[in-house]
Amino acid sequence: MCIPVPLYHCFGMVIGTLGCITHGAPMVLPGESFDAAAVLRIVHAERCTALYGVPTMFIAMLDHPQAAGVDFFTLRTGIMGGAPCPIEVMRKVIEKMHMTQVTIAYGMTETSPVSFQSSIDDALERRVSTVGRVHPHLEVKIVDTAGRIVPRGQAGELLTRGYSVMLGYWADAARTREAVDAAGWMHTGDLATIDDEGYCNIVGRVKDMVIRGGENISPREVEEFLYGHPKIQDVQCIGVPDDKFGEELCACIILRSGEQATAAEIRTFCRGRIAHYKVPRYVRFVSSFPMTVTGKVAKYRLREQIAGELGLREVEAA
Repeated sequence: MCIPVPLYHCFGMVIGTLGCITHGAPMVLPGESFDAAAVLRIVHAERCTALYGVPTMFIAMLDHPQAAGVDFFTLRTGIMGGAPCPIEVMRKVIEKMHMTQVTIAYGMTETSPVSFQSSIDDALERRVSTVGRVHPHLEVKIVDTAGRIVPRGQAGELLTRGYSVMLGYWADAARTREAVDAAGWMHTGDLATIDDEGYCNIVGRVKDMVIRGGENISPREVEEFLYGHPKIQDVQCIGVPDDKFGEELCACIILRSGEQATAAEIRTFCRGRIAHYKVPRYVRFVSSFPMTVTGKVAKYRLREQIAGELGLREVEAA
């Protein structure tokens, strides 16, 4: 369905759904759910200039069989956010989808709209590997488990404060106090680093960190590495219970269409290239990931699913 709009600059969005404003100035309204084939058809037919979405949506479009016949030349810009974006995916969006001015944004529902965003003027390496710099009128800091600010470049929990931070969770004062401290800092639960030039890199979630026999493993670090495997379309790494080490790493992999692989092949690809304790003990090949309504991967559901399939249970504390 299209509606007439004033001649604004062309703009578009794919946020769990689809929409775009085209050269002729009609607007394609968002659909009820994301459909990669529908997005590709609309981009081609309506000559969209911008797309918004989470990384899994762009991955689905890039690897869809119809992508080869789509003219992406009119695409120019957009925003990728909602979840950490693999560097290789960002590069492909720029190169194959012609989105040379795409940027990455970072934020939360509780800190709407966003806290960090890259700029179209940033060097390509910055745009593909970071979420940019802090938005105006906001404060951010990276702290360790004791709440102390860490040195530049060191990982810790990202906290943000300012106009964008929510007042609180509806009728839930206890949860509000857990999320927003007395000084007004929102504890995001995300692990991040900020370099000397102010660029932020989200390296994982505090609760997603896998602790294997005392060694901390960032799932995102292993995911980024596995995206370099030519047969892998998408991958999510999770921690599953283990009687000896407390947790073990499991790589859940969606292969590219027509490809086949074995768990041994994936582990061989890892050995000698990443630390031995980061090589996934378990490798599961799946056709899809459980998703939230906004198109993000629901890792907690994935953990439950895989642990159940493997017959693993949480190790009881002594």
